[in-house]
Amino acid sequence: MRVAFLPFVRRFTVAASLFLLPLGAADAATALTPATAASAVAPGRFVWRDDAAASAAGPVRVLVSLPLQVAFVFKGGALVGVSSVSSGVAGYDTPTGTFTILQKDKDHKSNIYDSAPMPYMLRLTWDGVALHAGKVTGEPASHGCVRLPIAFARKLYDLAELGATVSVVDEVPDFVQQAPAPEPVAEAAETAAR
Repeated sequence: MRVAFLPFVRRFTVAASLFLLPLGAADAATALTPATAASAVAPGRFVWRDDAAASAAGPVRVLVSLPLQVAFVFKGGALVGVSSVSSGVAGYDTPTGTFTILQKDKDHKSNIYDSAPMPYMLRLTWDGVALHAGKVTGEPASHGCVRLPIAFARKLYDLAELGATVSVVDEVPDFVQQAPAPEPVAEAAETAAR
């Protein structure tokens, strides 16, 4: 039962952290809520802000958390996007570390895997690791790349420049760990009934 509960806890923790993060100059209508973020980071889903925060000054940074199978996109200090991802399976592990985007190719085909399509590819290493659009299950499923939902990959491709920083970590980021623990179900139901 614990294993089945983990995806819910993961999504709730990410959603709670998004609610607590400063999101820049956005009005209440465009602010992310825990409900929006929770549904958005389900496998194959994402949230992207097309408001002033997304056009803020500053460099684009991407943080991919392998245990969460979630990517966070920042522009300057503002969080502009969060997406579920699929990283590499055992034996084809996605490497951890800090990378820069070396190449962009909107219609890339794999040189290694039978010309497999890798749309909106952002190359991280010259030996074949990239961020790109593909099937996202919310679990490791690739040959080492980080797969993104296609609409998210397109937005990231348009926003990120060559040289942008991408960090891949094998941990839950501190800002997610500092999120409050979920309320017990009974308390949440009682609060909603008031």
